[in-house]
Amino acid sequence: MKVHLKALGCRLNEAELEQWSQGFRAAGHAIVTAAPDADVVVLNTCAVTQEASAKSRRLLNRLYRENPAAKLVVSGCYATLQATEVANTLGVDLVVPNTEKDQLPYKVMETFALPVMPEIATEPGENSLFVRGRHRAFIKIQDGCRYRCTFCIVTVARGEERSRTEASIIEEINQLTEQGVQEIVLTGVHVGGYGSDLADSSLHSLVQRILAETDIPRIRFASVEPWDLPEDFFALFSNSRLMPHMHLPIQSGADSVLRRMARRCKTTEFSQLVSQARSSIPGFNVTTDIIVGFPGETEEEWRETVNFVEQMGFGHVHIFTYSPRAGTKAAGLANPVIEALKKQRSQELHQLAECSQQAWLQQQVGKTVPVLWERSREQDGQLIYTGYTPNYCKVITSPHDARDLENQITTVRLSLASQEEGVLLGV
Repeated sequence: MKVHLKALGCRLNEAELEQWSQGFRAAGHAIVTAAPDADVVVLNTCAVTQEASAKSRRLLNRLYRENPAAKLVVSGCYATLQATEVANTLGVDLVVPNTEKDQLPYKVMETFALPVMPEIATEPGENSLFVRGRHRAFIKIQDGCRYRCTFCIVTVARGEERSRTEASIIEEINQLTEQGVQEIVLTGVHVGGYGSDLADSSLHSLVQRILAETDIPRIRFASVEPWDLPEDFFALFSNSRLMPHMHLPIQSGADSVLRRMARRCKTTEFSQLVSQARSSIPGFNVTTDIIVGFPGETEEEWRETVNFVEQMGFGHVHIFTYSPRAGTKAAGLANPVIEALKKQRSQELHQLAECSQQAWLQQQVGKTVPVLWERSREQDGQLIYTGYTPNYCKVITSPHDARDLENQITTVRLSLASQEEGVLLGV
């Protein structure tokens, strides 16, 4: 049988697609890149915002229209929070909630009585990476979160924390290395909480084992809550295989807003953490999330946020406009910010974030760094490759010869940023 896998939202959703792909392939089924070619279509949905839920609904309907004959399977946060609605949607044959998604391939095969071949019958050396090629893979290390930030619906949808064993993670990374993968991203709902449900385990100890027991060239982290990092965490980055970049979500630059969000970090603590990283690791890039228009956000609080973002010099800011999510505490907070003001503040922050990013990119100019090249495209008769520096700056280059750079790490000198937003030139 032919299976098409699709995800919306976070890197964790994409990591789960990788796991499902391996499960289906091990049973003798093929993964196809186009929904119209599939016998089974699986959608991993998102519900982090109202817009994410709306996108999940639209994609669900589109996948059905593209291939009404296929069995349509839906999982993820939107499918978990709105299980009845999704189950009653035209074309949906099976809903797998987050609590059961680790067994999704088995449930699909059992429900639809799909034929199963012995594992030896699958193509030798077949690559499980169906979306991103062989350069980068997302590794799901845990699921769920023990904290309850007042705006977050994901903790409701994902449930309690559940960590994979260090041994299983090591095994997966070594398999991916054998397949030629150059870079992994450790991901989860609460990455910094890894090991909270295991004996004698933590994110720190996991990383130590990965460095000692694997040969993967590059290791990155998905979003990590800033309060989760122990004092000695940045010492790990003395190993050059750990890429000098972390996404540390602050969500607001006003401590009073952070309290209403039930965030466990103050702006001074966050600033000290970033200073420690930057002083310990040359060229360390810090990116973050900011929520605009959280309930009760006053003009004074907003100005605090703007000033904080300006002072921090983030390499990138992911900006969310607050939208209430039923089932969260924030949805019942007083003094909601009107939409027009949220839009105005969002536009202001986008302009500031763009200036901050450009300033960060200018600091990279003239440096000579290794770049992992991911993919190529034709532009004006030239072959253009795109890749990322260790500190996660996007770079483009056009090789002077006919070399195939895809999935190769080569050293380039960073030139002036191009007119394309957020990109450096490698020469």
